[in-house]
Amino acid sequence: MKDAEPCPCGTGLPLTACCGRYHDGEPAPTPEALMRSRYSAFALGLNDYLLESWAPETRPTALPDDDPTQWVHLEILDHGEDGDTGRVHFRATFREGRRWGALEERSRFRREAGRWVYVDGEPSVTRLKPGRNDPCPCGSGKKGKACCVRG
Repeated sequence: MKDAEPCPCGTGLPLTACCGRYHDGEPAPTPEALMRSRYSAFALGLNDYLLESWAPETRPTALPDDDPTQWVHLEILDHGEDGDTGRVHFRATFREGRRWGALEERSRFRREAGRWVYVDGEPSVTRLKPGRNDPCPCGSGKKGKACCVRG
């Protein structure tokens, strides 16, 4: 992805003005900003950033390099913070081959040494079956047949 292209998190800002700066080391100022940057990191395959922004006690030892998931749309449903703890409720739409799904999660965050980290979440995955004439699950506003839904 080129830096001038819109950030995967959906703000419409260029990657460098949005999540790219957090990927490059600037601390995310809020749990929502960290959530958006983590979503973008999943979309871009930035596994090192994902592991660095994960709380040590819940961090996996590694993430797969060949994940077939294509992340296509992020919605922040709710968010907030109270001192050094934060929460983000989000829904992320994804595609794996011709199959569509949505991951909805209520995530918990904690500030450690001035940096927010992802602690854990309550995930729920739903399979989507978009029709050709339904709105495209990618969030473009187009009908599926004119966008990402084929067949």
